[in-house]
Amino acid sequence: MTANLIDLIEVFETLWPTRDAEEWDRVGLVCGSADQKISRVLLSVDVCSDVLEEAKQGEFDLVLAHHPLILRGVTTLSEQTGKGSLLSTAIRNSIAIFSAHTNADVAEDGVSDSFAKHLELRNICPIIDRGDGLGLGRIGALAEPLSLLDLARVVASKLPSTATGVRVAGNHERLISTVALCAGAGDSLLEQVSRLDVDVYITSDLRHHVVQDQLERNLAVGNGPAIIDVSHWAAEWLWLDHAAARLSKEFPEIQFVVSAIRTDPWDFVVTQ
Repeated sequence: MTANLIDLIEVFETLWPTRDAEEWDRVGLVCGSADQKISRVLLSVDVCSDVLEEAKQGEFDLVLAHHPLILRGVTTLSEQTGKGSLLSTAIRNSIAIFSAHTNADVAEDGVSDSFAKHLELRNICPIIDRGDGLGLGRIGALAEPLSLLDLARVVASKLPSTATGVRVAGNHERLISTVALCAGAGDSLLEQVSRLDVDVYITSDLRHHVVQDQLERNLAVGNGPAIIDVSHWAAEWLWLDHAAARLSKEFPEIQFVVSAIRTDPWDFVVTQ
């Protein structure tokens, strides 16, 4: 059995309204036709060559991706460019592409919410609350305090494995009770998090100077969060199962499958 793509888009809009996306973001339908028949949907963090090959071989009609295929700096869709080649492959194989990005980040059961629930946090609320209980990032409490080392191990156990693993800045014996997190790149929230009464901040893609400055601030004021840095892809991947389960309830006649492709870009590390 199938449904028209427009029917799925209407549900996507209910779950992850376009109006909730950041102004700079480019969410929604990238390619495909409103009346296209959809029977199989592949969910992925990224749209890349391996994911499109998986979609092609699995006869998927739609890729529901977290990251937009076309965002900034794209001036040509020539097949001699990365974006152009991907889009041409999708169109040639009648694979529609839809993205839910920052609008899924802020949502209930969205990207950061899913991460917080995988960690079994309690009393979950946004870091930046828009006034309706939704917003960027999440804050919550652990059921029982854990050392920073033990929490890092719990985080690692909840995430799919990646070459870079889990990086930690802070005293490994420090007791952690309250957690702030932002699935994906969250350095823009670090200043706000540092003003909150939380013990640790978990996010991704943290740069050297950002972390160093935060650690120096912690020393200067005598408190502040420890920091856990995880794979961007891994933190956001947790949302895909939640999204697939929710959509399966709305469209029981359609198959929703989480991609088996690891789109984290790093293949290996050499430790010293």
